Amino acid sequence: MLHHPLRLLPPGVALRMGGLLGLDPLPGRVPVDLPSRCSVVALAVALLKLWWNIILRPSTTFQWGIRETPPACLNDTSLGTHCYVRIKESGLRFHYVAAGERGKPLMLFLHGFPEFWFSWRHQLREFKSEFRVVAVDMRGYGESDLPSSTESYSFDYLVTDIKDIVEYLGYNRCYLVGHDWGGTIAWLFAIHYPEMVTKLIVLNCPHPTVFTDYALRHPSQLLKSSYFFFFQLPRFPELMLSINDFKALKCLFTSRSTGIGRKGRWLTAEDMEAYLYAFSQPGALTGALNYYRNVFSSLPLGQNDVRSPVLLLWGERDAFLEQEMAEACRLYIRNHFRLNIISGASHWLQQDQPDIVNTLMWTFLKEGDGRKTYRN
Repeated sequence: MLHHPLRLLPPGVALRMGGLLGLDPLPGRVPVDLPSRCSVVALAVALLKLWWNIILRPSTTFQWGIRETPPACLNDTSLGTHCYVRIKESGLRFHYVAAGERGKPLMLFLHGFPEFWFSWRHQLREFKSEFRVVAVDMRGYGESDLPSSTESYSFDYLVTDIKDIVEYLGYNRCYLVGHDWGGTIAWLFAIHYPEMVTKLIVLNCPHPTVFTDYALRHPSQLLKSSYFFFFQLPRFPELMLSINDFKALKCLFTSRSTGIGRKGRWLTAEDMEAYLYAFSQPGALTGALNYYRNVFSSLPLGQNDVRSPVLLLWGERDAFLEQEMAEACRLYIRNHFRLNIISGASHWLQQDQPDIVNTLMWTFLKEGDGRKTYRN
């Protein structure tokens, strides 16, 4: 059971937020499955207006299709070798790209939404000299299997996937790196399997408990996270993300408000085509959105403490997550904690500022376990 989120807000704010989200601000508690009790009509109407202004211009065409041929960048041999594994316990097949010598320490990369292994291309090239680097297509993404039921995307399954993959690769420990949703799974893996994480590196993703507590107490973050509620709708979000040749998907990476910053490393036309190729495949958008459609059933967490050394990198121009959450993560870390706020960087940090990210990662990987917290 979760405390009703509006009980944590001032009465006036609670009434306004209740009206926006369709929540009754008076009950004391609501089930974990919050969206089933929420009316998303008002939110959907607001988002529809936004989509109309941004996406559905009078010139809009409702034509899109599966891209049959992957762009050359997805087969760039400098990034590594494409590999597949079928996990016996889950029965799922996973795709990953691996580089670096076998037997070197494992560095495992977990991507976010809406991304896939390719978002780690700059890090695959950078760290393969000293690590066995592996970038996974997580369940529901890319060439990995896409379970159809939302129940298949619970935190328990997603965390177990990582354990199974690490063990399949022949390791019992790894350096774990996660961004966005991949960051959430990385936090959870470090919480539940501390003995398997040598060091944890997270980009633009707060500790799950920090996110939950902060969002319920800050209406501004709740509004920034309103897409969580929109994504609960069946099929409609897939339609809105794909119409006009995936214009909404393109805007996430390129628009002035949410995209890679002016000082960042812009996606090339071929890079963008790689994303469009991946998400134009049958079921690809649904698999990615199912992470959101099952998130409320997995809260609250039973365990919170992280016992591995942690590096948290944060782009200060993140349009989706407020920076105050980054500092709050220290409450749950029982080891060395380093926080670097990267000026001018967007949510898409490892692609936006790869040189800075890679330098900060090297520093953290090579340093001993101190007790100070650093801020850039």
